[in-house]
Amino acid sequence: MKRILFLIAILAMAVTDLAAQSGTNSPYSQFGLGVLADQTSGFNRGMNGLGLGFREHNQVNYLNPASYSALDSLTFIFDAGVSGQITNFEENGQKKNANNADLEYVVAGFRAFRHLGMSFGIIPFTTIGYNYSISSFVGNSLTTTATNTYSGNGGVHQVFYGVGWEPLRGLSIGANISYLWGDYQRSLVNAYSDSYANTLSKYYTGNVRSYKLDVGVQYTAKLSKKNSLTLGATYSPGHKIGCDPECQVISTNTEEGVSDTTKFVLADALSIPDMYAVGLTFNHNNQWKVGVDYSLQKWASVQFPVFNVVNEVPQYALQDVLKDRHKITVGGEYCRDENGRSFLKRMRYRAGFSYATPYVTVNGVDGPKEVSASFGFGIPIVNSYNNRSILNISGQWVRSSAPGLIKENIFRINIGLTFNERWFAKWKVD
Repeated sequence: MKRILFLIAILAMAVTDLAAQSGTNSPYSQFGLGVLADQTSGFNRGMNGLGLGFREHNQVNYLNPASYSALDSLTFIFDAGVSGQITNFEENGQKKNANNADLEYVVAGFRAFRHLGMSFGIIPFTTIGYNYSISSFVGNSLTTTATNTYSGNGGVHQVFYGVGWEPLRGLSIGANISYLWGDYQRSLVNAYSDSYANTLSKYYTGNVRSYKLDVGVQYTAKLSKKNSLTLGATYSPGHKIGCDPECQVISTNTEEGVSDTTKFVLADALSIPDMYAVGLTFNHNNQWKVGVDYSLQKWASVQFPVFNVVNEVPQYALQDVLKDRHKITVGGEYCRDENGRSFLKRMRYRAGFSYATPYVTVNGVDGPKEVSASFGFGIPIVNSYNNRSILNISGQWVRSSAPGLIKENIFRINIGLTFNERWFAKWKVD
């Protein structure tokens, strides 16, 4: 009981910590709901997020809740991960770097009954974090400059509880139910070096309070004594997410110190879309595991509020500015002998590659496409107290680019500790 209370306390602290951090420095997080987070744990990240067809007995695979039915009996799995990243921005031959580090996720899982596994934890959904400015001369003037300052922070987080059940041999079903919460603050300030010109400021805010449902299925077919093939699929229904986005437009005469404020509010205007994913994994004797995942998020069916001035009349209205997002990932894992006595035999080697299309548009054109790759290790922790835990370390490179837009190169290090202990065993004393 003390251990459970301890983990609940850790989860509560994680909720507070994740809610306080942005997790990104990308200027593209000013569009839509922000940058879509990798909703994966440590072992998935070594394969660049692969996992829809993976059935792990000693890892929590949030990507497909049907996988929880494969969790070991008698054990409690606790997994937490952090990341550190360097982002290089490039535009018109100019380069700039930014750094940040984050607590990425905290998840736990255990076998509740025969063929029934459960999981819970906290994982980010979207992240927002940027601050930059652009200055230029006004018209033909060489003395008066206009400066646009863009800033924003926030994001949407999710606390989830999931169940996975294997009703028939080889067939598993599962579901995650999540509570979504978070807020965002975005601003655009147009200021001039000439004090006689008005400063125009726009402030965008929103507060999300809703739910998210993910259902999953996995079917494993035995090809031979040592080989199997697992098909996995998930679906998340789209719906409103309980947010009334606001926009405040403030015109300030700096010379006279007078401000004029106009406020716009859209009731229950934000939504998340239908999301589909399917994956196939080949398993050879629990040594070689290779797979491919594909996901589709129907963001084009979701409108997002935009401020515009039409015929000199300011408007804050929902518009079609989002796009369907497609992502494909290939990767795999190699472990010579996960039950071997040798440290090197129990080492896990992972790699993965992904390509994703954008879900946002920037000034009417498609946002940046994303190419990424990762390589990682699962390092066994072997001592007199515990020989079932794993230290997951991976490196990831992400490139986001589009013609005429800022190019981003992200170099990220992910570190996750999967603590696996026999909690539920009945010890016999002679």
